[in-house]
Amino acid sequence: MEEKHQDISSAKAVLLGALASGVNGPTWNALKSAFLLLGLCLAVMLGLAFSSSDSLLVLHVGFLVLITATLFLLLSWFLSQIGLVSVEHQMREMDLVPNDHNE
Repeated sequence: MEEKHQDISSAKAVLLGALASGVNGPTWNALKSAFLLLGLCLAVMLGLAFSSSDSLLVLHVGFLVLITATLFLLLSWFLSQIGLVSVEHQMREMDLVPNDHNE
């Protein structure tokens, strides 16, 4: 059996992943990038909070960091349990490509 592989841009795969059931690889990579940038912003905010020596601000930003880390860990655990789906599978599910009924 020969598997057809179409070249799909990452942006199209992420948009498709937002509409179809399951999570594909490019969507997960985009989420990891968003969490990385969020973590970078919160690290800068935490550094500024420490430099201002305002304990309430440090507590507030520390709580935001805790929420972000917890959300990322739970999302990673959930995706490790359900697994990723391929972009081609999502396209077949949404009837964007002909379905060969061999699955």
